[in-house]
Amino acid sequence: MHDDTAATRSTAGPTVRVLRVFTGPDGAGGNPLGVVPDGGALPAREERQALAARLGFSETVFVDDPDSGAVDIYTPGVRLPFAGHPLVGTAWLLRRSGHPVEALRPEAGTVPVREDADGTVWIRARPEWAAGRRTERHPSPDALEALPGPPEGEGWLYAWAWADEEAGLVRARGFPRRGDGIVEDEATGAAALVLAGELGRPLDIRQGRASLIRTRPGPDGTIGLGGGVALAEDGGLPAPATHRSA
Repeated sequence: MHDDTAATRSTAGPTVRVLRVFTGPDGAGGNPLGVVPDGGALPAREERQALAARLGFSETVFVDDPDSGAVDIYTPGVRLPFAGHPLVGTAWLLRRSGHPVEALRPEAGTVPVREDADGTVWIRARPEWAAGRRTERHPSPDALEALPGPPEGEGWLYAWAWADEEAGLVRARGFPRRGDGIVEDEATGAAALVLAGELGRPLDIRQGRASLIRTRPGPDGTIGLGGGVALAEDGGLPAPATHRSA
């Protein structure tokens, strides 16, 4: 099991910043994320994959160009063209490190970024970029909580239930089921994107122990995906100088 208590992790290679993404209203929760600000220190995909496997987070991001927003995303076992919590977290970190990006550029395409005055970071992406994640509705949050672990089967499963359908409140659990040691995800942006696309309405999704994911469908088929971000250990970065819209 990885240690998510340190904001900066020393490795045999580059420095890794450790964040919590999609924190709850009280700042708790959030999915741990590793961000390598100097991706050029590990240019080969094999090196990046090896570091992601060693860190053991659900995703690790390598920033190839902080000014253009070029990034590269890895799970412990595979490279991803798109993922939600890595992009939200990386945008937050870059904006507090002198690079107030208006978009990030993973392999899938250009992902606009904005930040609200309360510090909530939003990206806007297409549900089809998260293809391969299946959703499964359960009758109630209690039925969802009763799941002892990942249901049998293979492939990404996002199990969910209405907590308050009228208000758009959802309880969810995310099961990668990909054999890389990540049994259950604390907060999953890409799967939330898929669910929001299927339901076609704004959602506030409670996932994991204490995480909150917000989704806001747009008129062009894209989905806004937002949440709070924090260093895995308090302190260390100032608020951004500006809040840019995307």
